[in-house]
Amino acid sequence: MSRYRRRLTVLVTGGVLGALVTGCTSAPDPAPRTSAGDPPSVDGGSVGPGPATPPVGSSAQGITVDGYDRTYRVYRPADLPSDGPVPLVVMLHGLLGSGEQAESWYGWNAAADSAGFVVAYPDSRNRAWAVSEECCGVSARDGIDDTAFVAAVVESLSGQLPVDPRRTYVAGISNGGMLAYRLACDTSIFAAVVAVSATMLGDCPAPEPISVLHIHGTADETIPYTGGPGRWDGAGRDGVPGTVDGPPVPDLAQRWRQIDQCAAPQTSTEATVTTMAASCPDGRAVTLITIDGAGHQWPGSRQRAAGRLLGLDRPATEVDATATGWQFFASHPRPA
Repeated sequence: MSRYRRRLTVLVTGGVLGALVTGCTSAPDPAPRTSAGDPPSVDGGSVGPGPATPPVGSSAQGITVDGYDRTYRVYRPADLPSDGPVPLVVMLHGLLGSGEQAESWYGWNAAADSAGFVVAYPDSRNRAWAVSEECCGVSARDGIDDTAFVAAVVESLSGQLPVDPRRTYVAGISNGGMLAYRLACDTSIFAAVVAVSATMLGDCPAPEPISVLHIHGTADETIPYTGGPGRWDGAGRDGVPGTVDGPPVPDLAQRWRQIDQCAAPQTSTEATVTTMAASCPDGRAVTLITIDGAGHQWPGSRQRAAGRLLGLDRPATEVDATATGWQFFASHPRPA
């Protein structure tokens, strides 16, 4: 696993109980896999034979990566085209979340039904993604290679379905968004990334160009829009990593514009939403959507009863992050 120099801050996934953040080290692993067929195996980076084509609808699968049994969910629309390559979206949950929670909360299945693509929902171990030595939770402490895990999920599904490598995408919220950026830095699997209420942590010395959409609220206190530690800074305990200190979000967008060698961005504002969009060579783009007054949530999702009870941030309604994210993905395949 790569080593990183930056010090980081504990995250709370959009909608997951903030009161549980200090207890994330004891959260159980996801439920055992329930997929049909023999699970593929990954050891040293190679994937074994995968199960049969996933059934229509939602199903669970398992895979072994670096000796760890890992799980993920797959959603396959009933009307998925069978005569050619299909797009794949990997959706990464936030801290304390799960693939099942992300599938239930963020609306990607409905988008897949409408547009005809497959969605994968990986599960982190102990409900935290490892994106550096210091973030996040037990996964970071134990050196879990979540980049290899997500890569193995994509490779396994590509052996089960006619996945289009030019239209393979990754989205994530909070800690999941950080892993999405880590994948953009360390792999060449994805054509585009959508990061919501997230930041980029650690070194990213030589990434390949990739289209990037970042959505963030100015009132996010967990991963501040202005950068620096959030309100859960230092919440890790007993040797478990728990800090995040990311750059200002506009600086992060500028970093990817430089990586992609983009033209100067064009800025437009409608009510509380400001969009800064830059066109880049080979049809790529880097876009930052800023929602004034929005907090740490997935915009366009439904507020849950637990969130209301605990006073968590209400999801912004000005932007539908799933619809906007898919539109961005569909418009930015990998260049031929």
